[in-house]
Amino acid sequence: MGPHPAVAAIRLAVRRVLHDVLTDVQRTDDAHRAAPRRPDAQRSPEHVPSGSAHAQPPREQATPPLVLVACSGGADSMALASALAFEAPKLGIRAGGVTVDHGLQDGSDLRAAEVVSRLTALGLDPIESVAVDVGRDGGPEAAARDARYGALDAVAERHGAAAILLGHTRDDQAETVLLGLARGSGIRSLSGMAAVSGGPGADRRYRRPFLHIDRQTARKACMVQSLPVWDDPHNTDPAYTRSRLRHEGLPALEKALGKGVVEALARTAQLSRDDADALDHWAAQAEASVRDAAGLLECAKLYALPPAVRRRIVRRAAIEAGAPAGALFARHLEEVDRLITGWRGQGAINLPGKVVAQRQGGRLVIRQGC
Repeated sequence: MGPHPAVAAIRLAVRRVLHDVLTDVQRTDDAHRAAPRRPDAQRSPEHVPSGSAHAQPPREQATPPLVLVACSGGADSMALASALAFEAPKLGIRAGGVTVDHGLQDGSDLRAAEVVSRLTALGLDPIESVAVDVGRDGGPEAAARDARYGALDAVAERHGAAAILLGHTRDDQAETVLLGLARGSGIRSLSGMAAVSGGPGADRRYRRPFLHIDRQTARKACMVQSLPVWDDPHNTDPAYTRSRLRHEGLPALEKALGKGVVEALARTAQLSRDDADALDHWAAQAEASVRDAAGLLECAKLYALPPAVRRRIVRRAAIEAGAPAGALFARHLEEVDRLITGWRGQGAINLPGKVVAQRQGGRLVIRQGC
């Protein structure tokens, strides 16, 4: 008799992601082996005198890759941790865990210690608990997210982890799409969370195996395995936008439109991501053709591009000049776009991060202001 269907579903999702991680590790290893070596390193062992300073030590066996799970103690991440602990050893992968103490609730340090104990009981190693200071930039949810990912990146670098697994579910994806829609930030916001995303120097560090699995499946998997879980009170606190959306907004949509809203929003995320990736690629290829010899953007050439491509080039230029990506919204890009398409002698446009965009001599100049 096999495992419960919920357990089988989460294990299959994790197994597929671990296979992808192994493929990426193998590609990296192959690329390193194919890279040219120094002439002294290319000499065969028989031409290197014994005891020479150039003698090469015996080749050590490669250390198995390490995959970490980010675990809050909630049902989603505990289900993920249990599946990683079960699947990783069968593939020759080391499995560890990390929990982040945001310090936003009384007793959060004790909660983090409990999570460490539960991960230890699953057989994960290494395990870290990291306390962070949450700032205020972008609001409480964004600040906590930034602090959390900063801590996860640091742990990954410290341990040389090949990947970090995150427990975001299909329900989380649907909520993210609706939040993006409410902000009116364009198709990239509608694309939600990527199944694979990066950290500093590692563009495929984060993996989200559960984006096609609903929240109830993860909770059921914990229940049938008798895994203790913690329900974060912030998830039901109406002070947080995502909490209101989860407990009021989505239920209202399902009542008005019928079941299947979450699945439809998750499909929208994937379709939007495919389109956004294609447009980003187009913009990256077109950017060189709209710059002059000095590297300045030429308004006439930008005008000839489709709006979606043109605005991507403008956005990238603004970010390179110092505008924070998370604070650069569609309304900012629309104002800059009018310098290209509706030029009437208007003045400079102020962007987040003290960046200024203005039209000068037929060129779009985006730079740091005073």
